[in-house]
Amino acid sequence: MLPYLVGAIILIGLPTIFVAVRWREYRKFLAGAFFVSSGMQYYFWLAKIPVPLIWTSAVQSPELSGVRGTIHFFLFLVCLYFG
Repeated sequence: MLPYLVGAIILIGLPTIFVAVRWREYRKFLAGAFFVSSGMQYYFWLAKIPVPLIWTSAVQSPELSGVRGTIHFFLFLVCLYFG
């Protein structure tokens, strides 16, 4: 399954990012979205709240929320700088 997901990210995601990065308003929107998302993920991590994934029995661990919060904060900084 992982090779299919990586292939889909490369095939669909990279052209989308290439087009989206060229629009300044879109980068400003993404900066705000990543800022809010990173704040929520850090809150879940600090409060040790496991997040259930919708329509599944899987649960996202608080440690994964901390990692996602860090990644989203980095993406926020990149979009803020270029937006």
